[in-house]
Amino acid sequence: MPPTPDPTAQLRRHLDALRAAGVEWLPRTAAPRSEPEPPPAPAEEAAMTEPAAPAADSPEHRRHELQVLAEVVSTCERCEELFAGRTQTVFGVGPVDPDVCFIGEAPGANEDATGQPFVGAAGQLLNRIIAAAGMKREEVYICNILKCRPPGNRRPKADEAANCREYLDRQLELVRPRHIVCLGASAAQYLLGVPTSLGRLRGRFHDYRGVPVLCTYHPSYLLQLEEPAKTERKRDVWEDMKTLLTRMGRPIPGARSS
Repeated sequence: MPPTPDPTAQLRRHLDALRAAGVEWLPRTAAPRSEPEPPPAPAEEAAMTEPAAPAADSPEHRRHELQVLAEVVSTCERCEELFAGRTQTVFGVGPVDPDVCFIGEAPGANEDATGQPFVGAAGQLLNRIIAAAGMKREEVYICNILKCRPPGNRRPKADEAANCREYLDRQLELVRPRHIVCLGASAAQYLLGVPTSLGRLRGRFHDYRGVPVLCTYHPSYLLQLEEPAKTERKRDVWEDMKTLLTRMGRPIPGARSS
């Protein structure tokens, strides 16, 4: 079997032969071109062009989380009596990061039918209170301590408020109101965790996880009163709203400038 030729020796002999023939140089051979990279696969291309997910702290992400929470609440069966009698849950409405969040006690018949908080007679009065303070309903967040209507529109029970507390705390955590107004004794007592009467809670700010809380009368309570008590209590609510506006640094509508 003949020996395998040595490539190096063959190259040397070839160069010697060229040199003997008078060839002094050779053109440099171009490096082989690399094959072009294949275009990205559809999945890779989508990943490159797909917008980044919103940050966990962004308003967009928190609005999404509120929708998820509302869906969880809609299937809640923690309170058997409330679950059995409700048409639907009433979660809350309004923007995230509002200046004010109004918290009532529980949905009524109109709210249970529509799924929206404060849409009945009490809601219409609340709208007038909000407007009198120089705000719009769509600028504030509105919700209740309970997400289900109690039978006969009775006041929430302690165990019902406790069952709903996890939802309320998470809701407020996502909404992030700068101020909270509790409407009625039940809303104030359950949010703040105190047995104090509304009369003693009014007139000063309280604290909920660093958020200033003001307590005032519920619109439905005002509607039930006879004159002159109704006028007197409406005047009290307006005083509470002026206290809120002053804390917010907003002008008080109708007030004379000094």
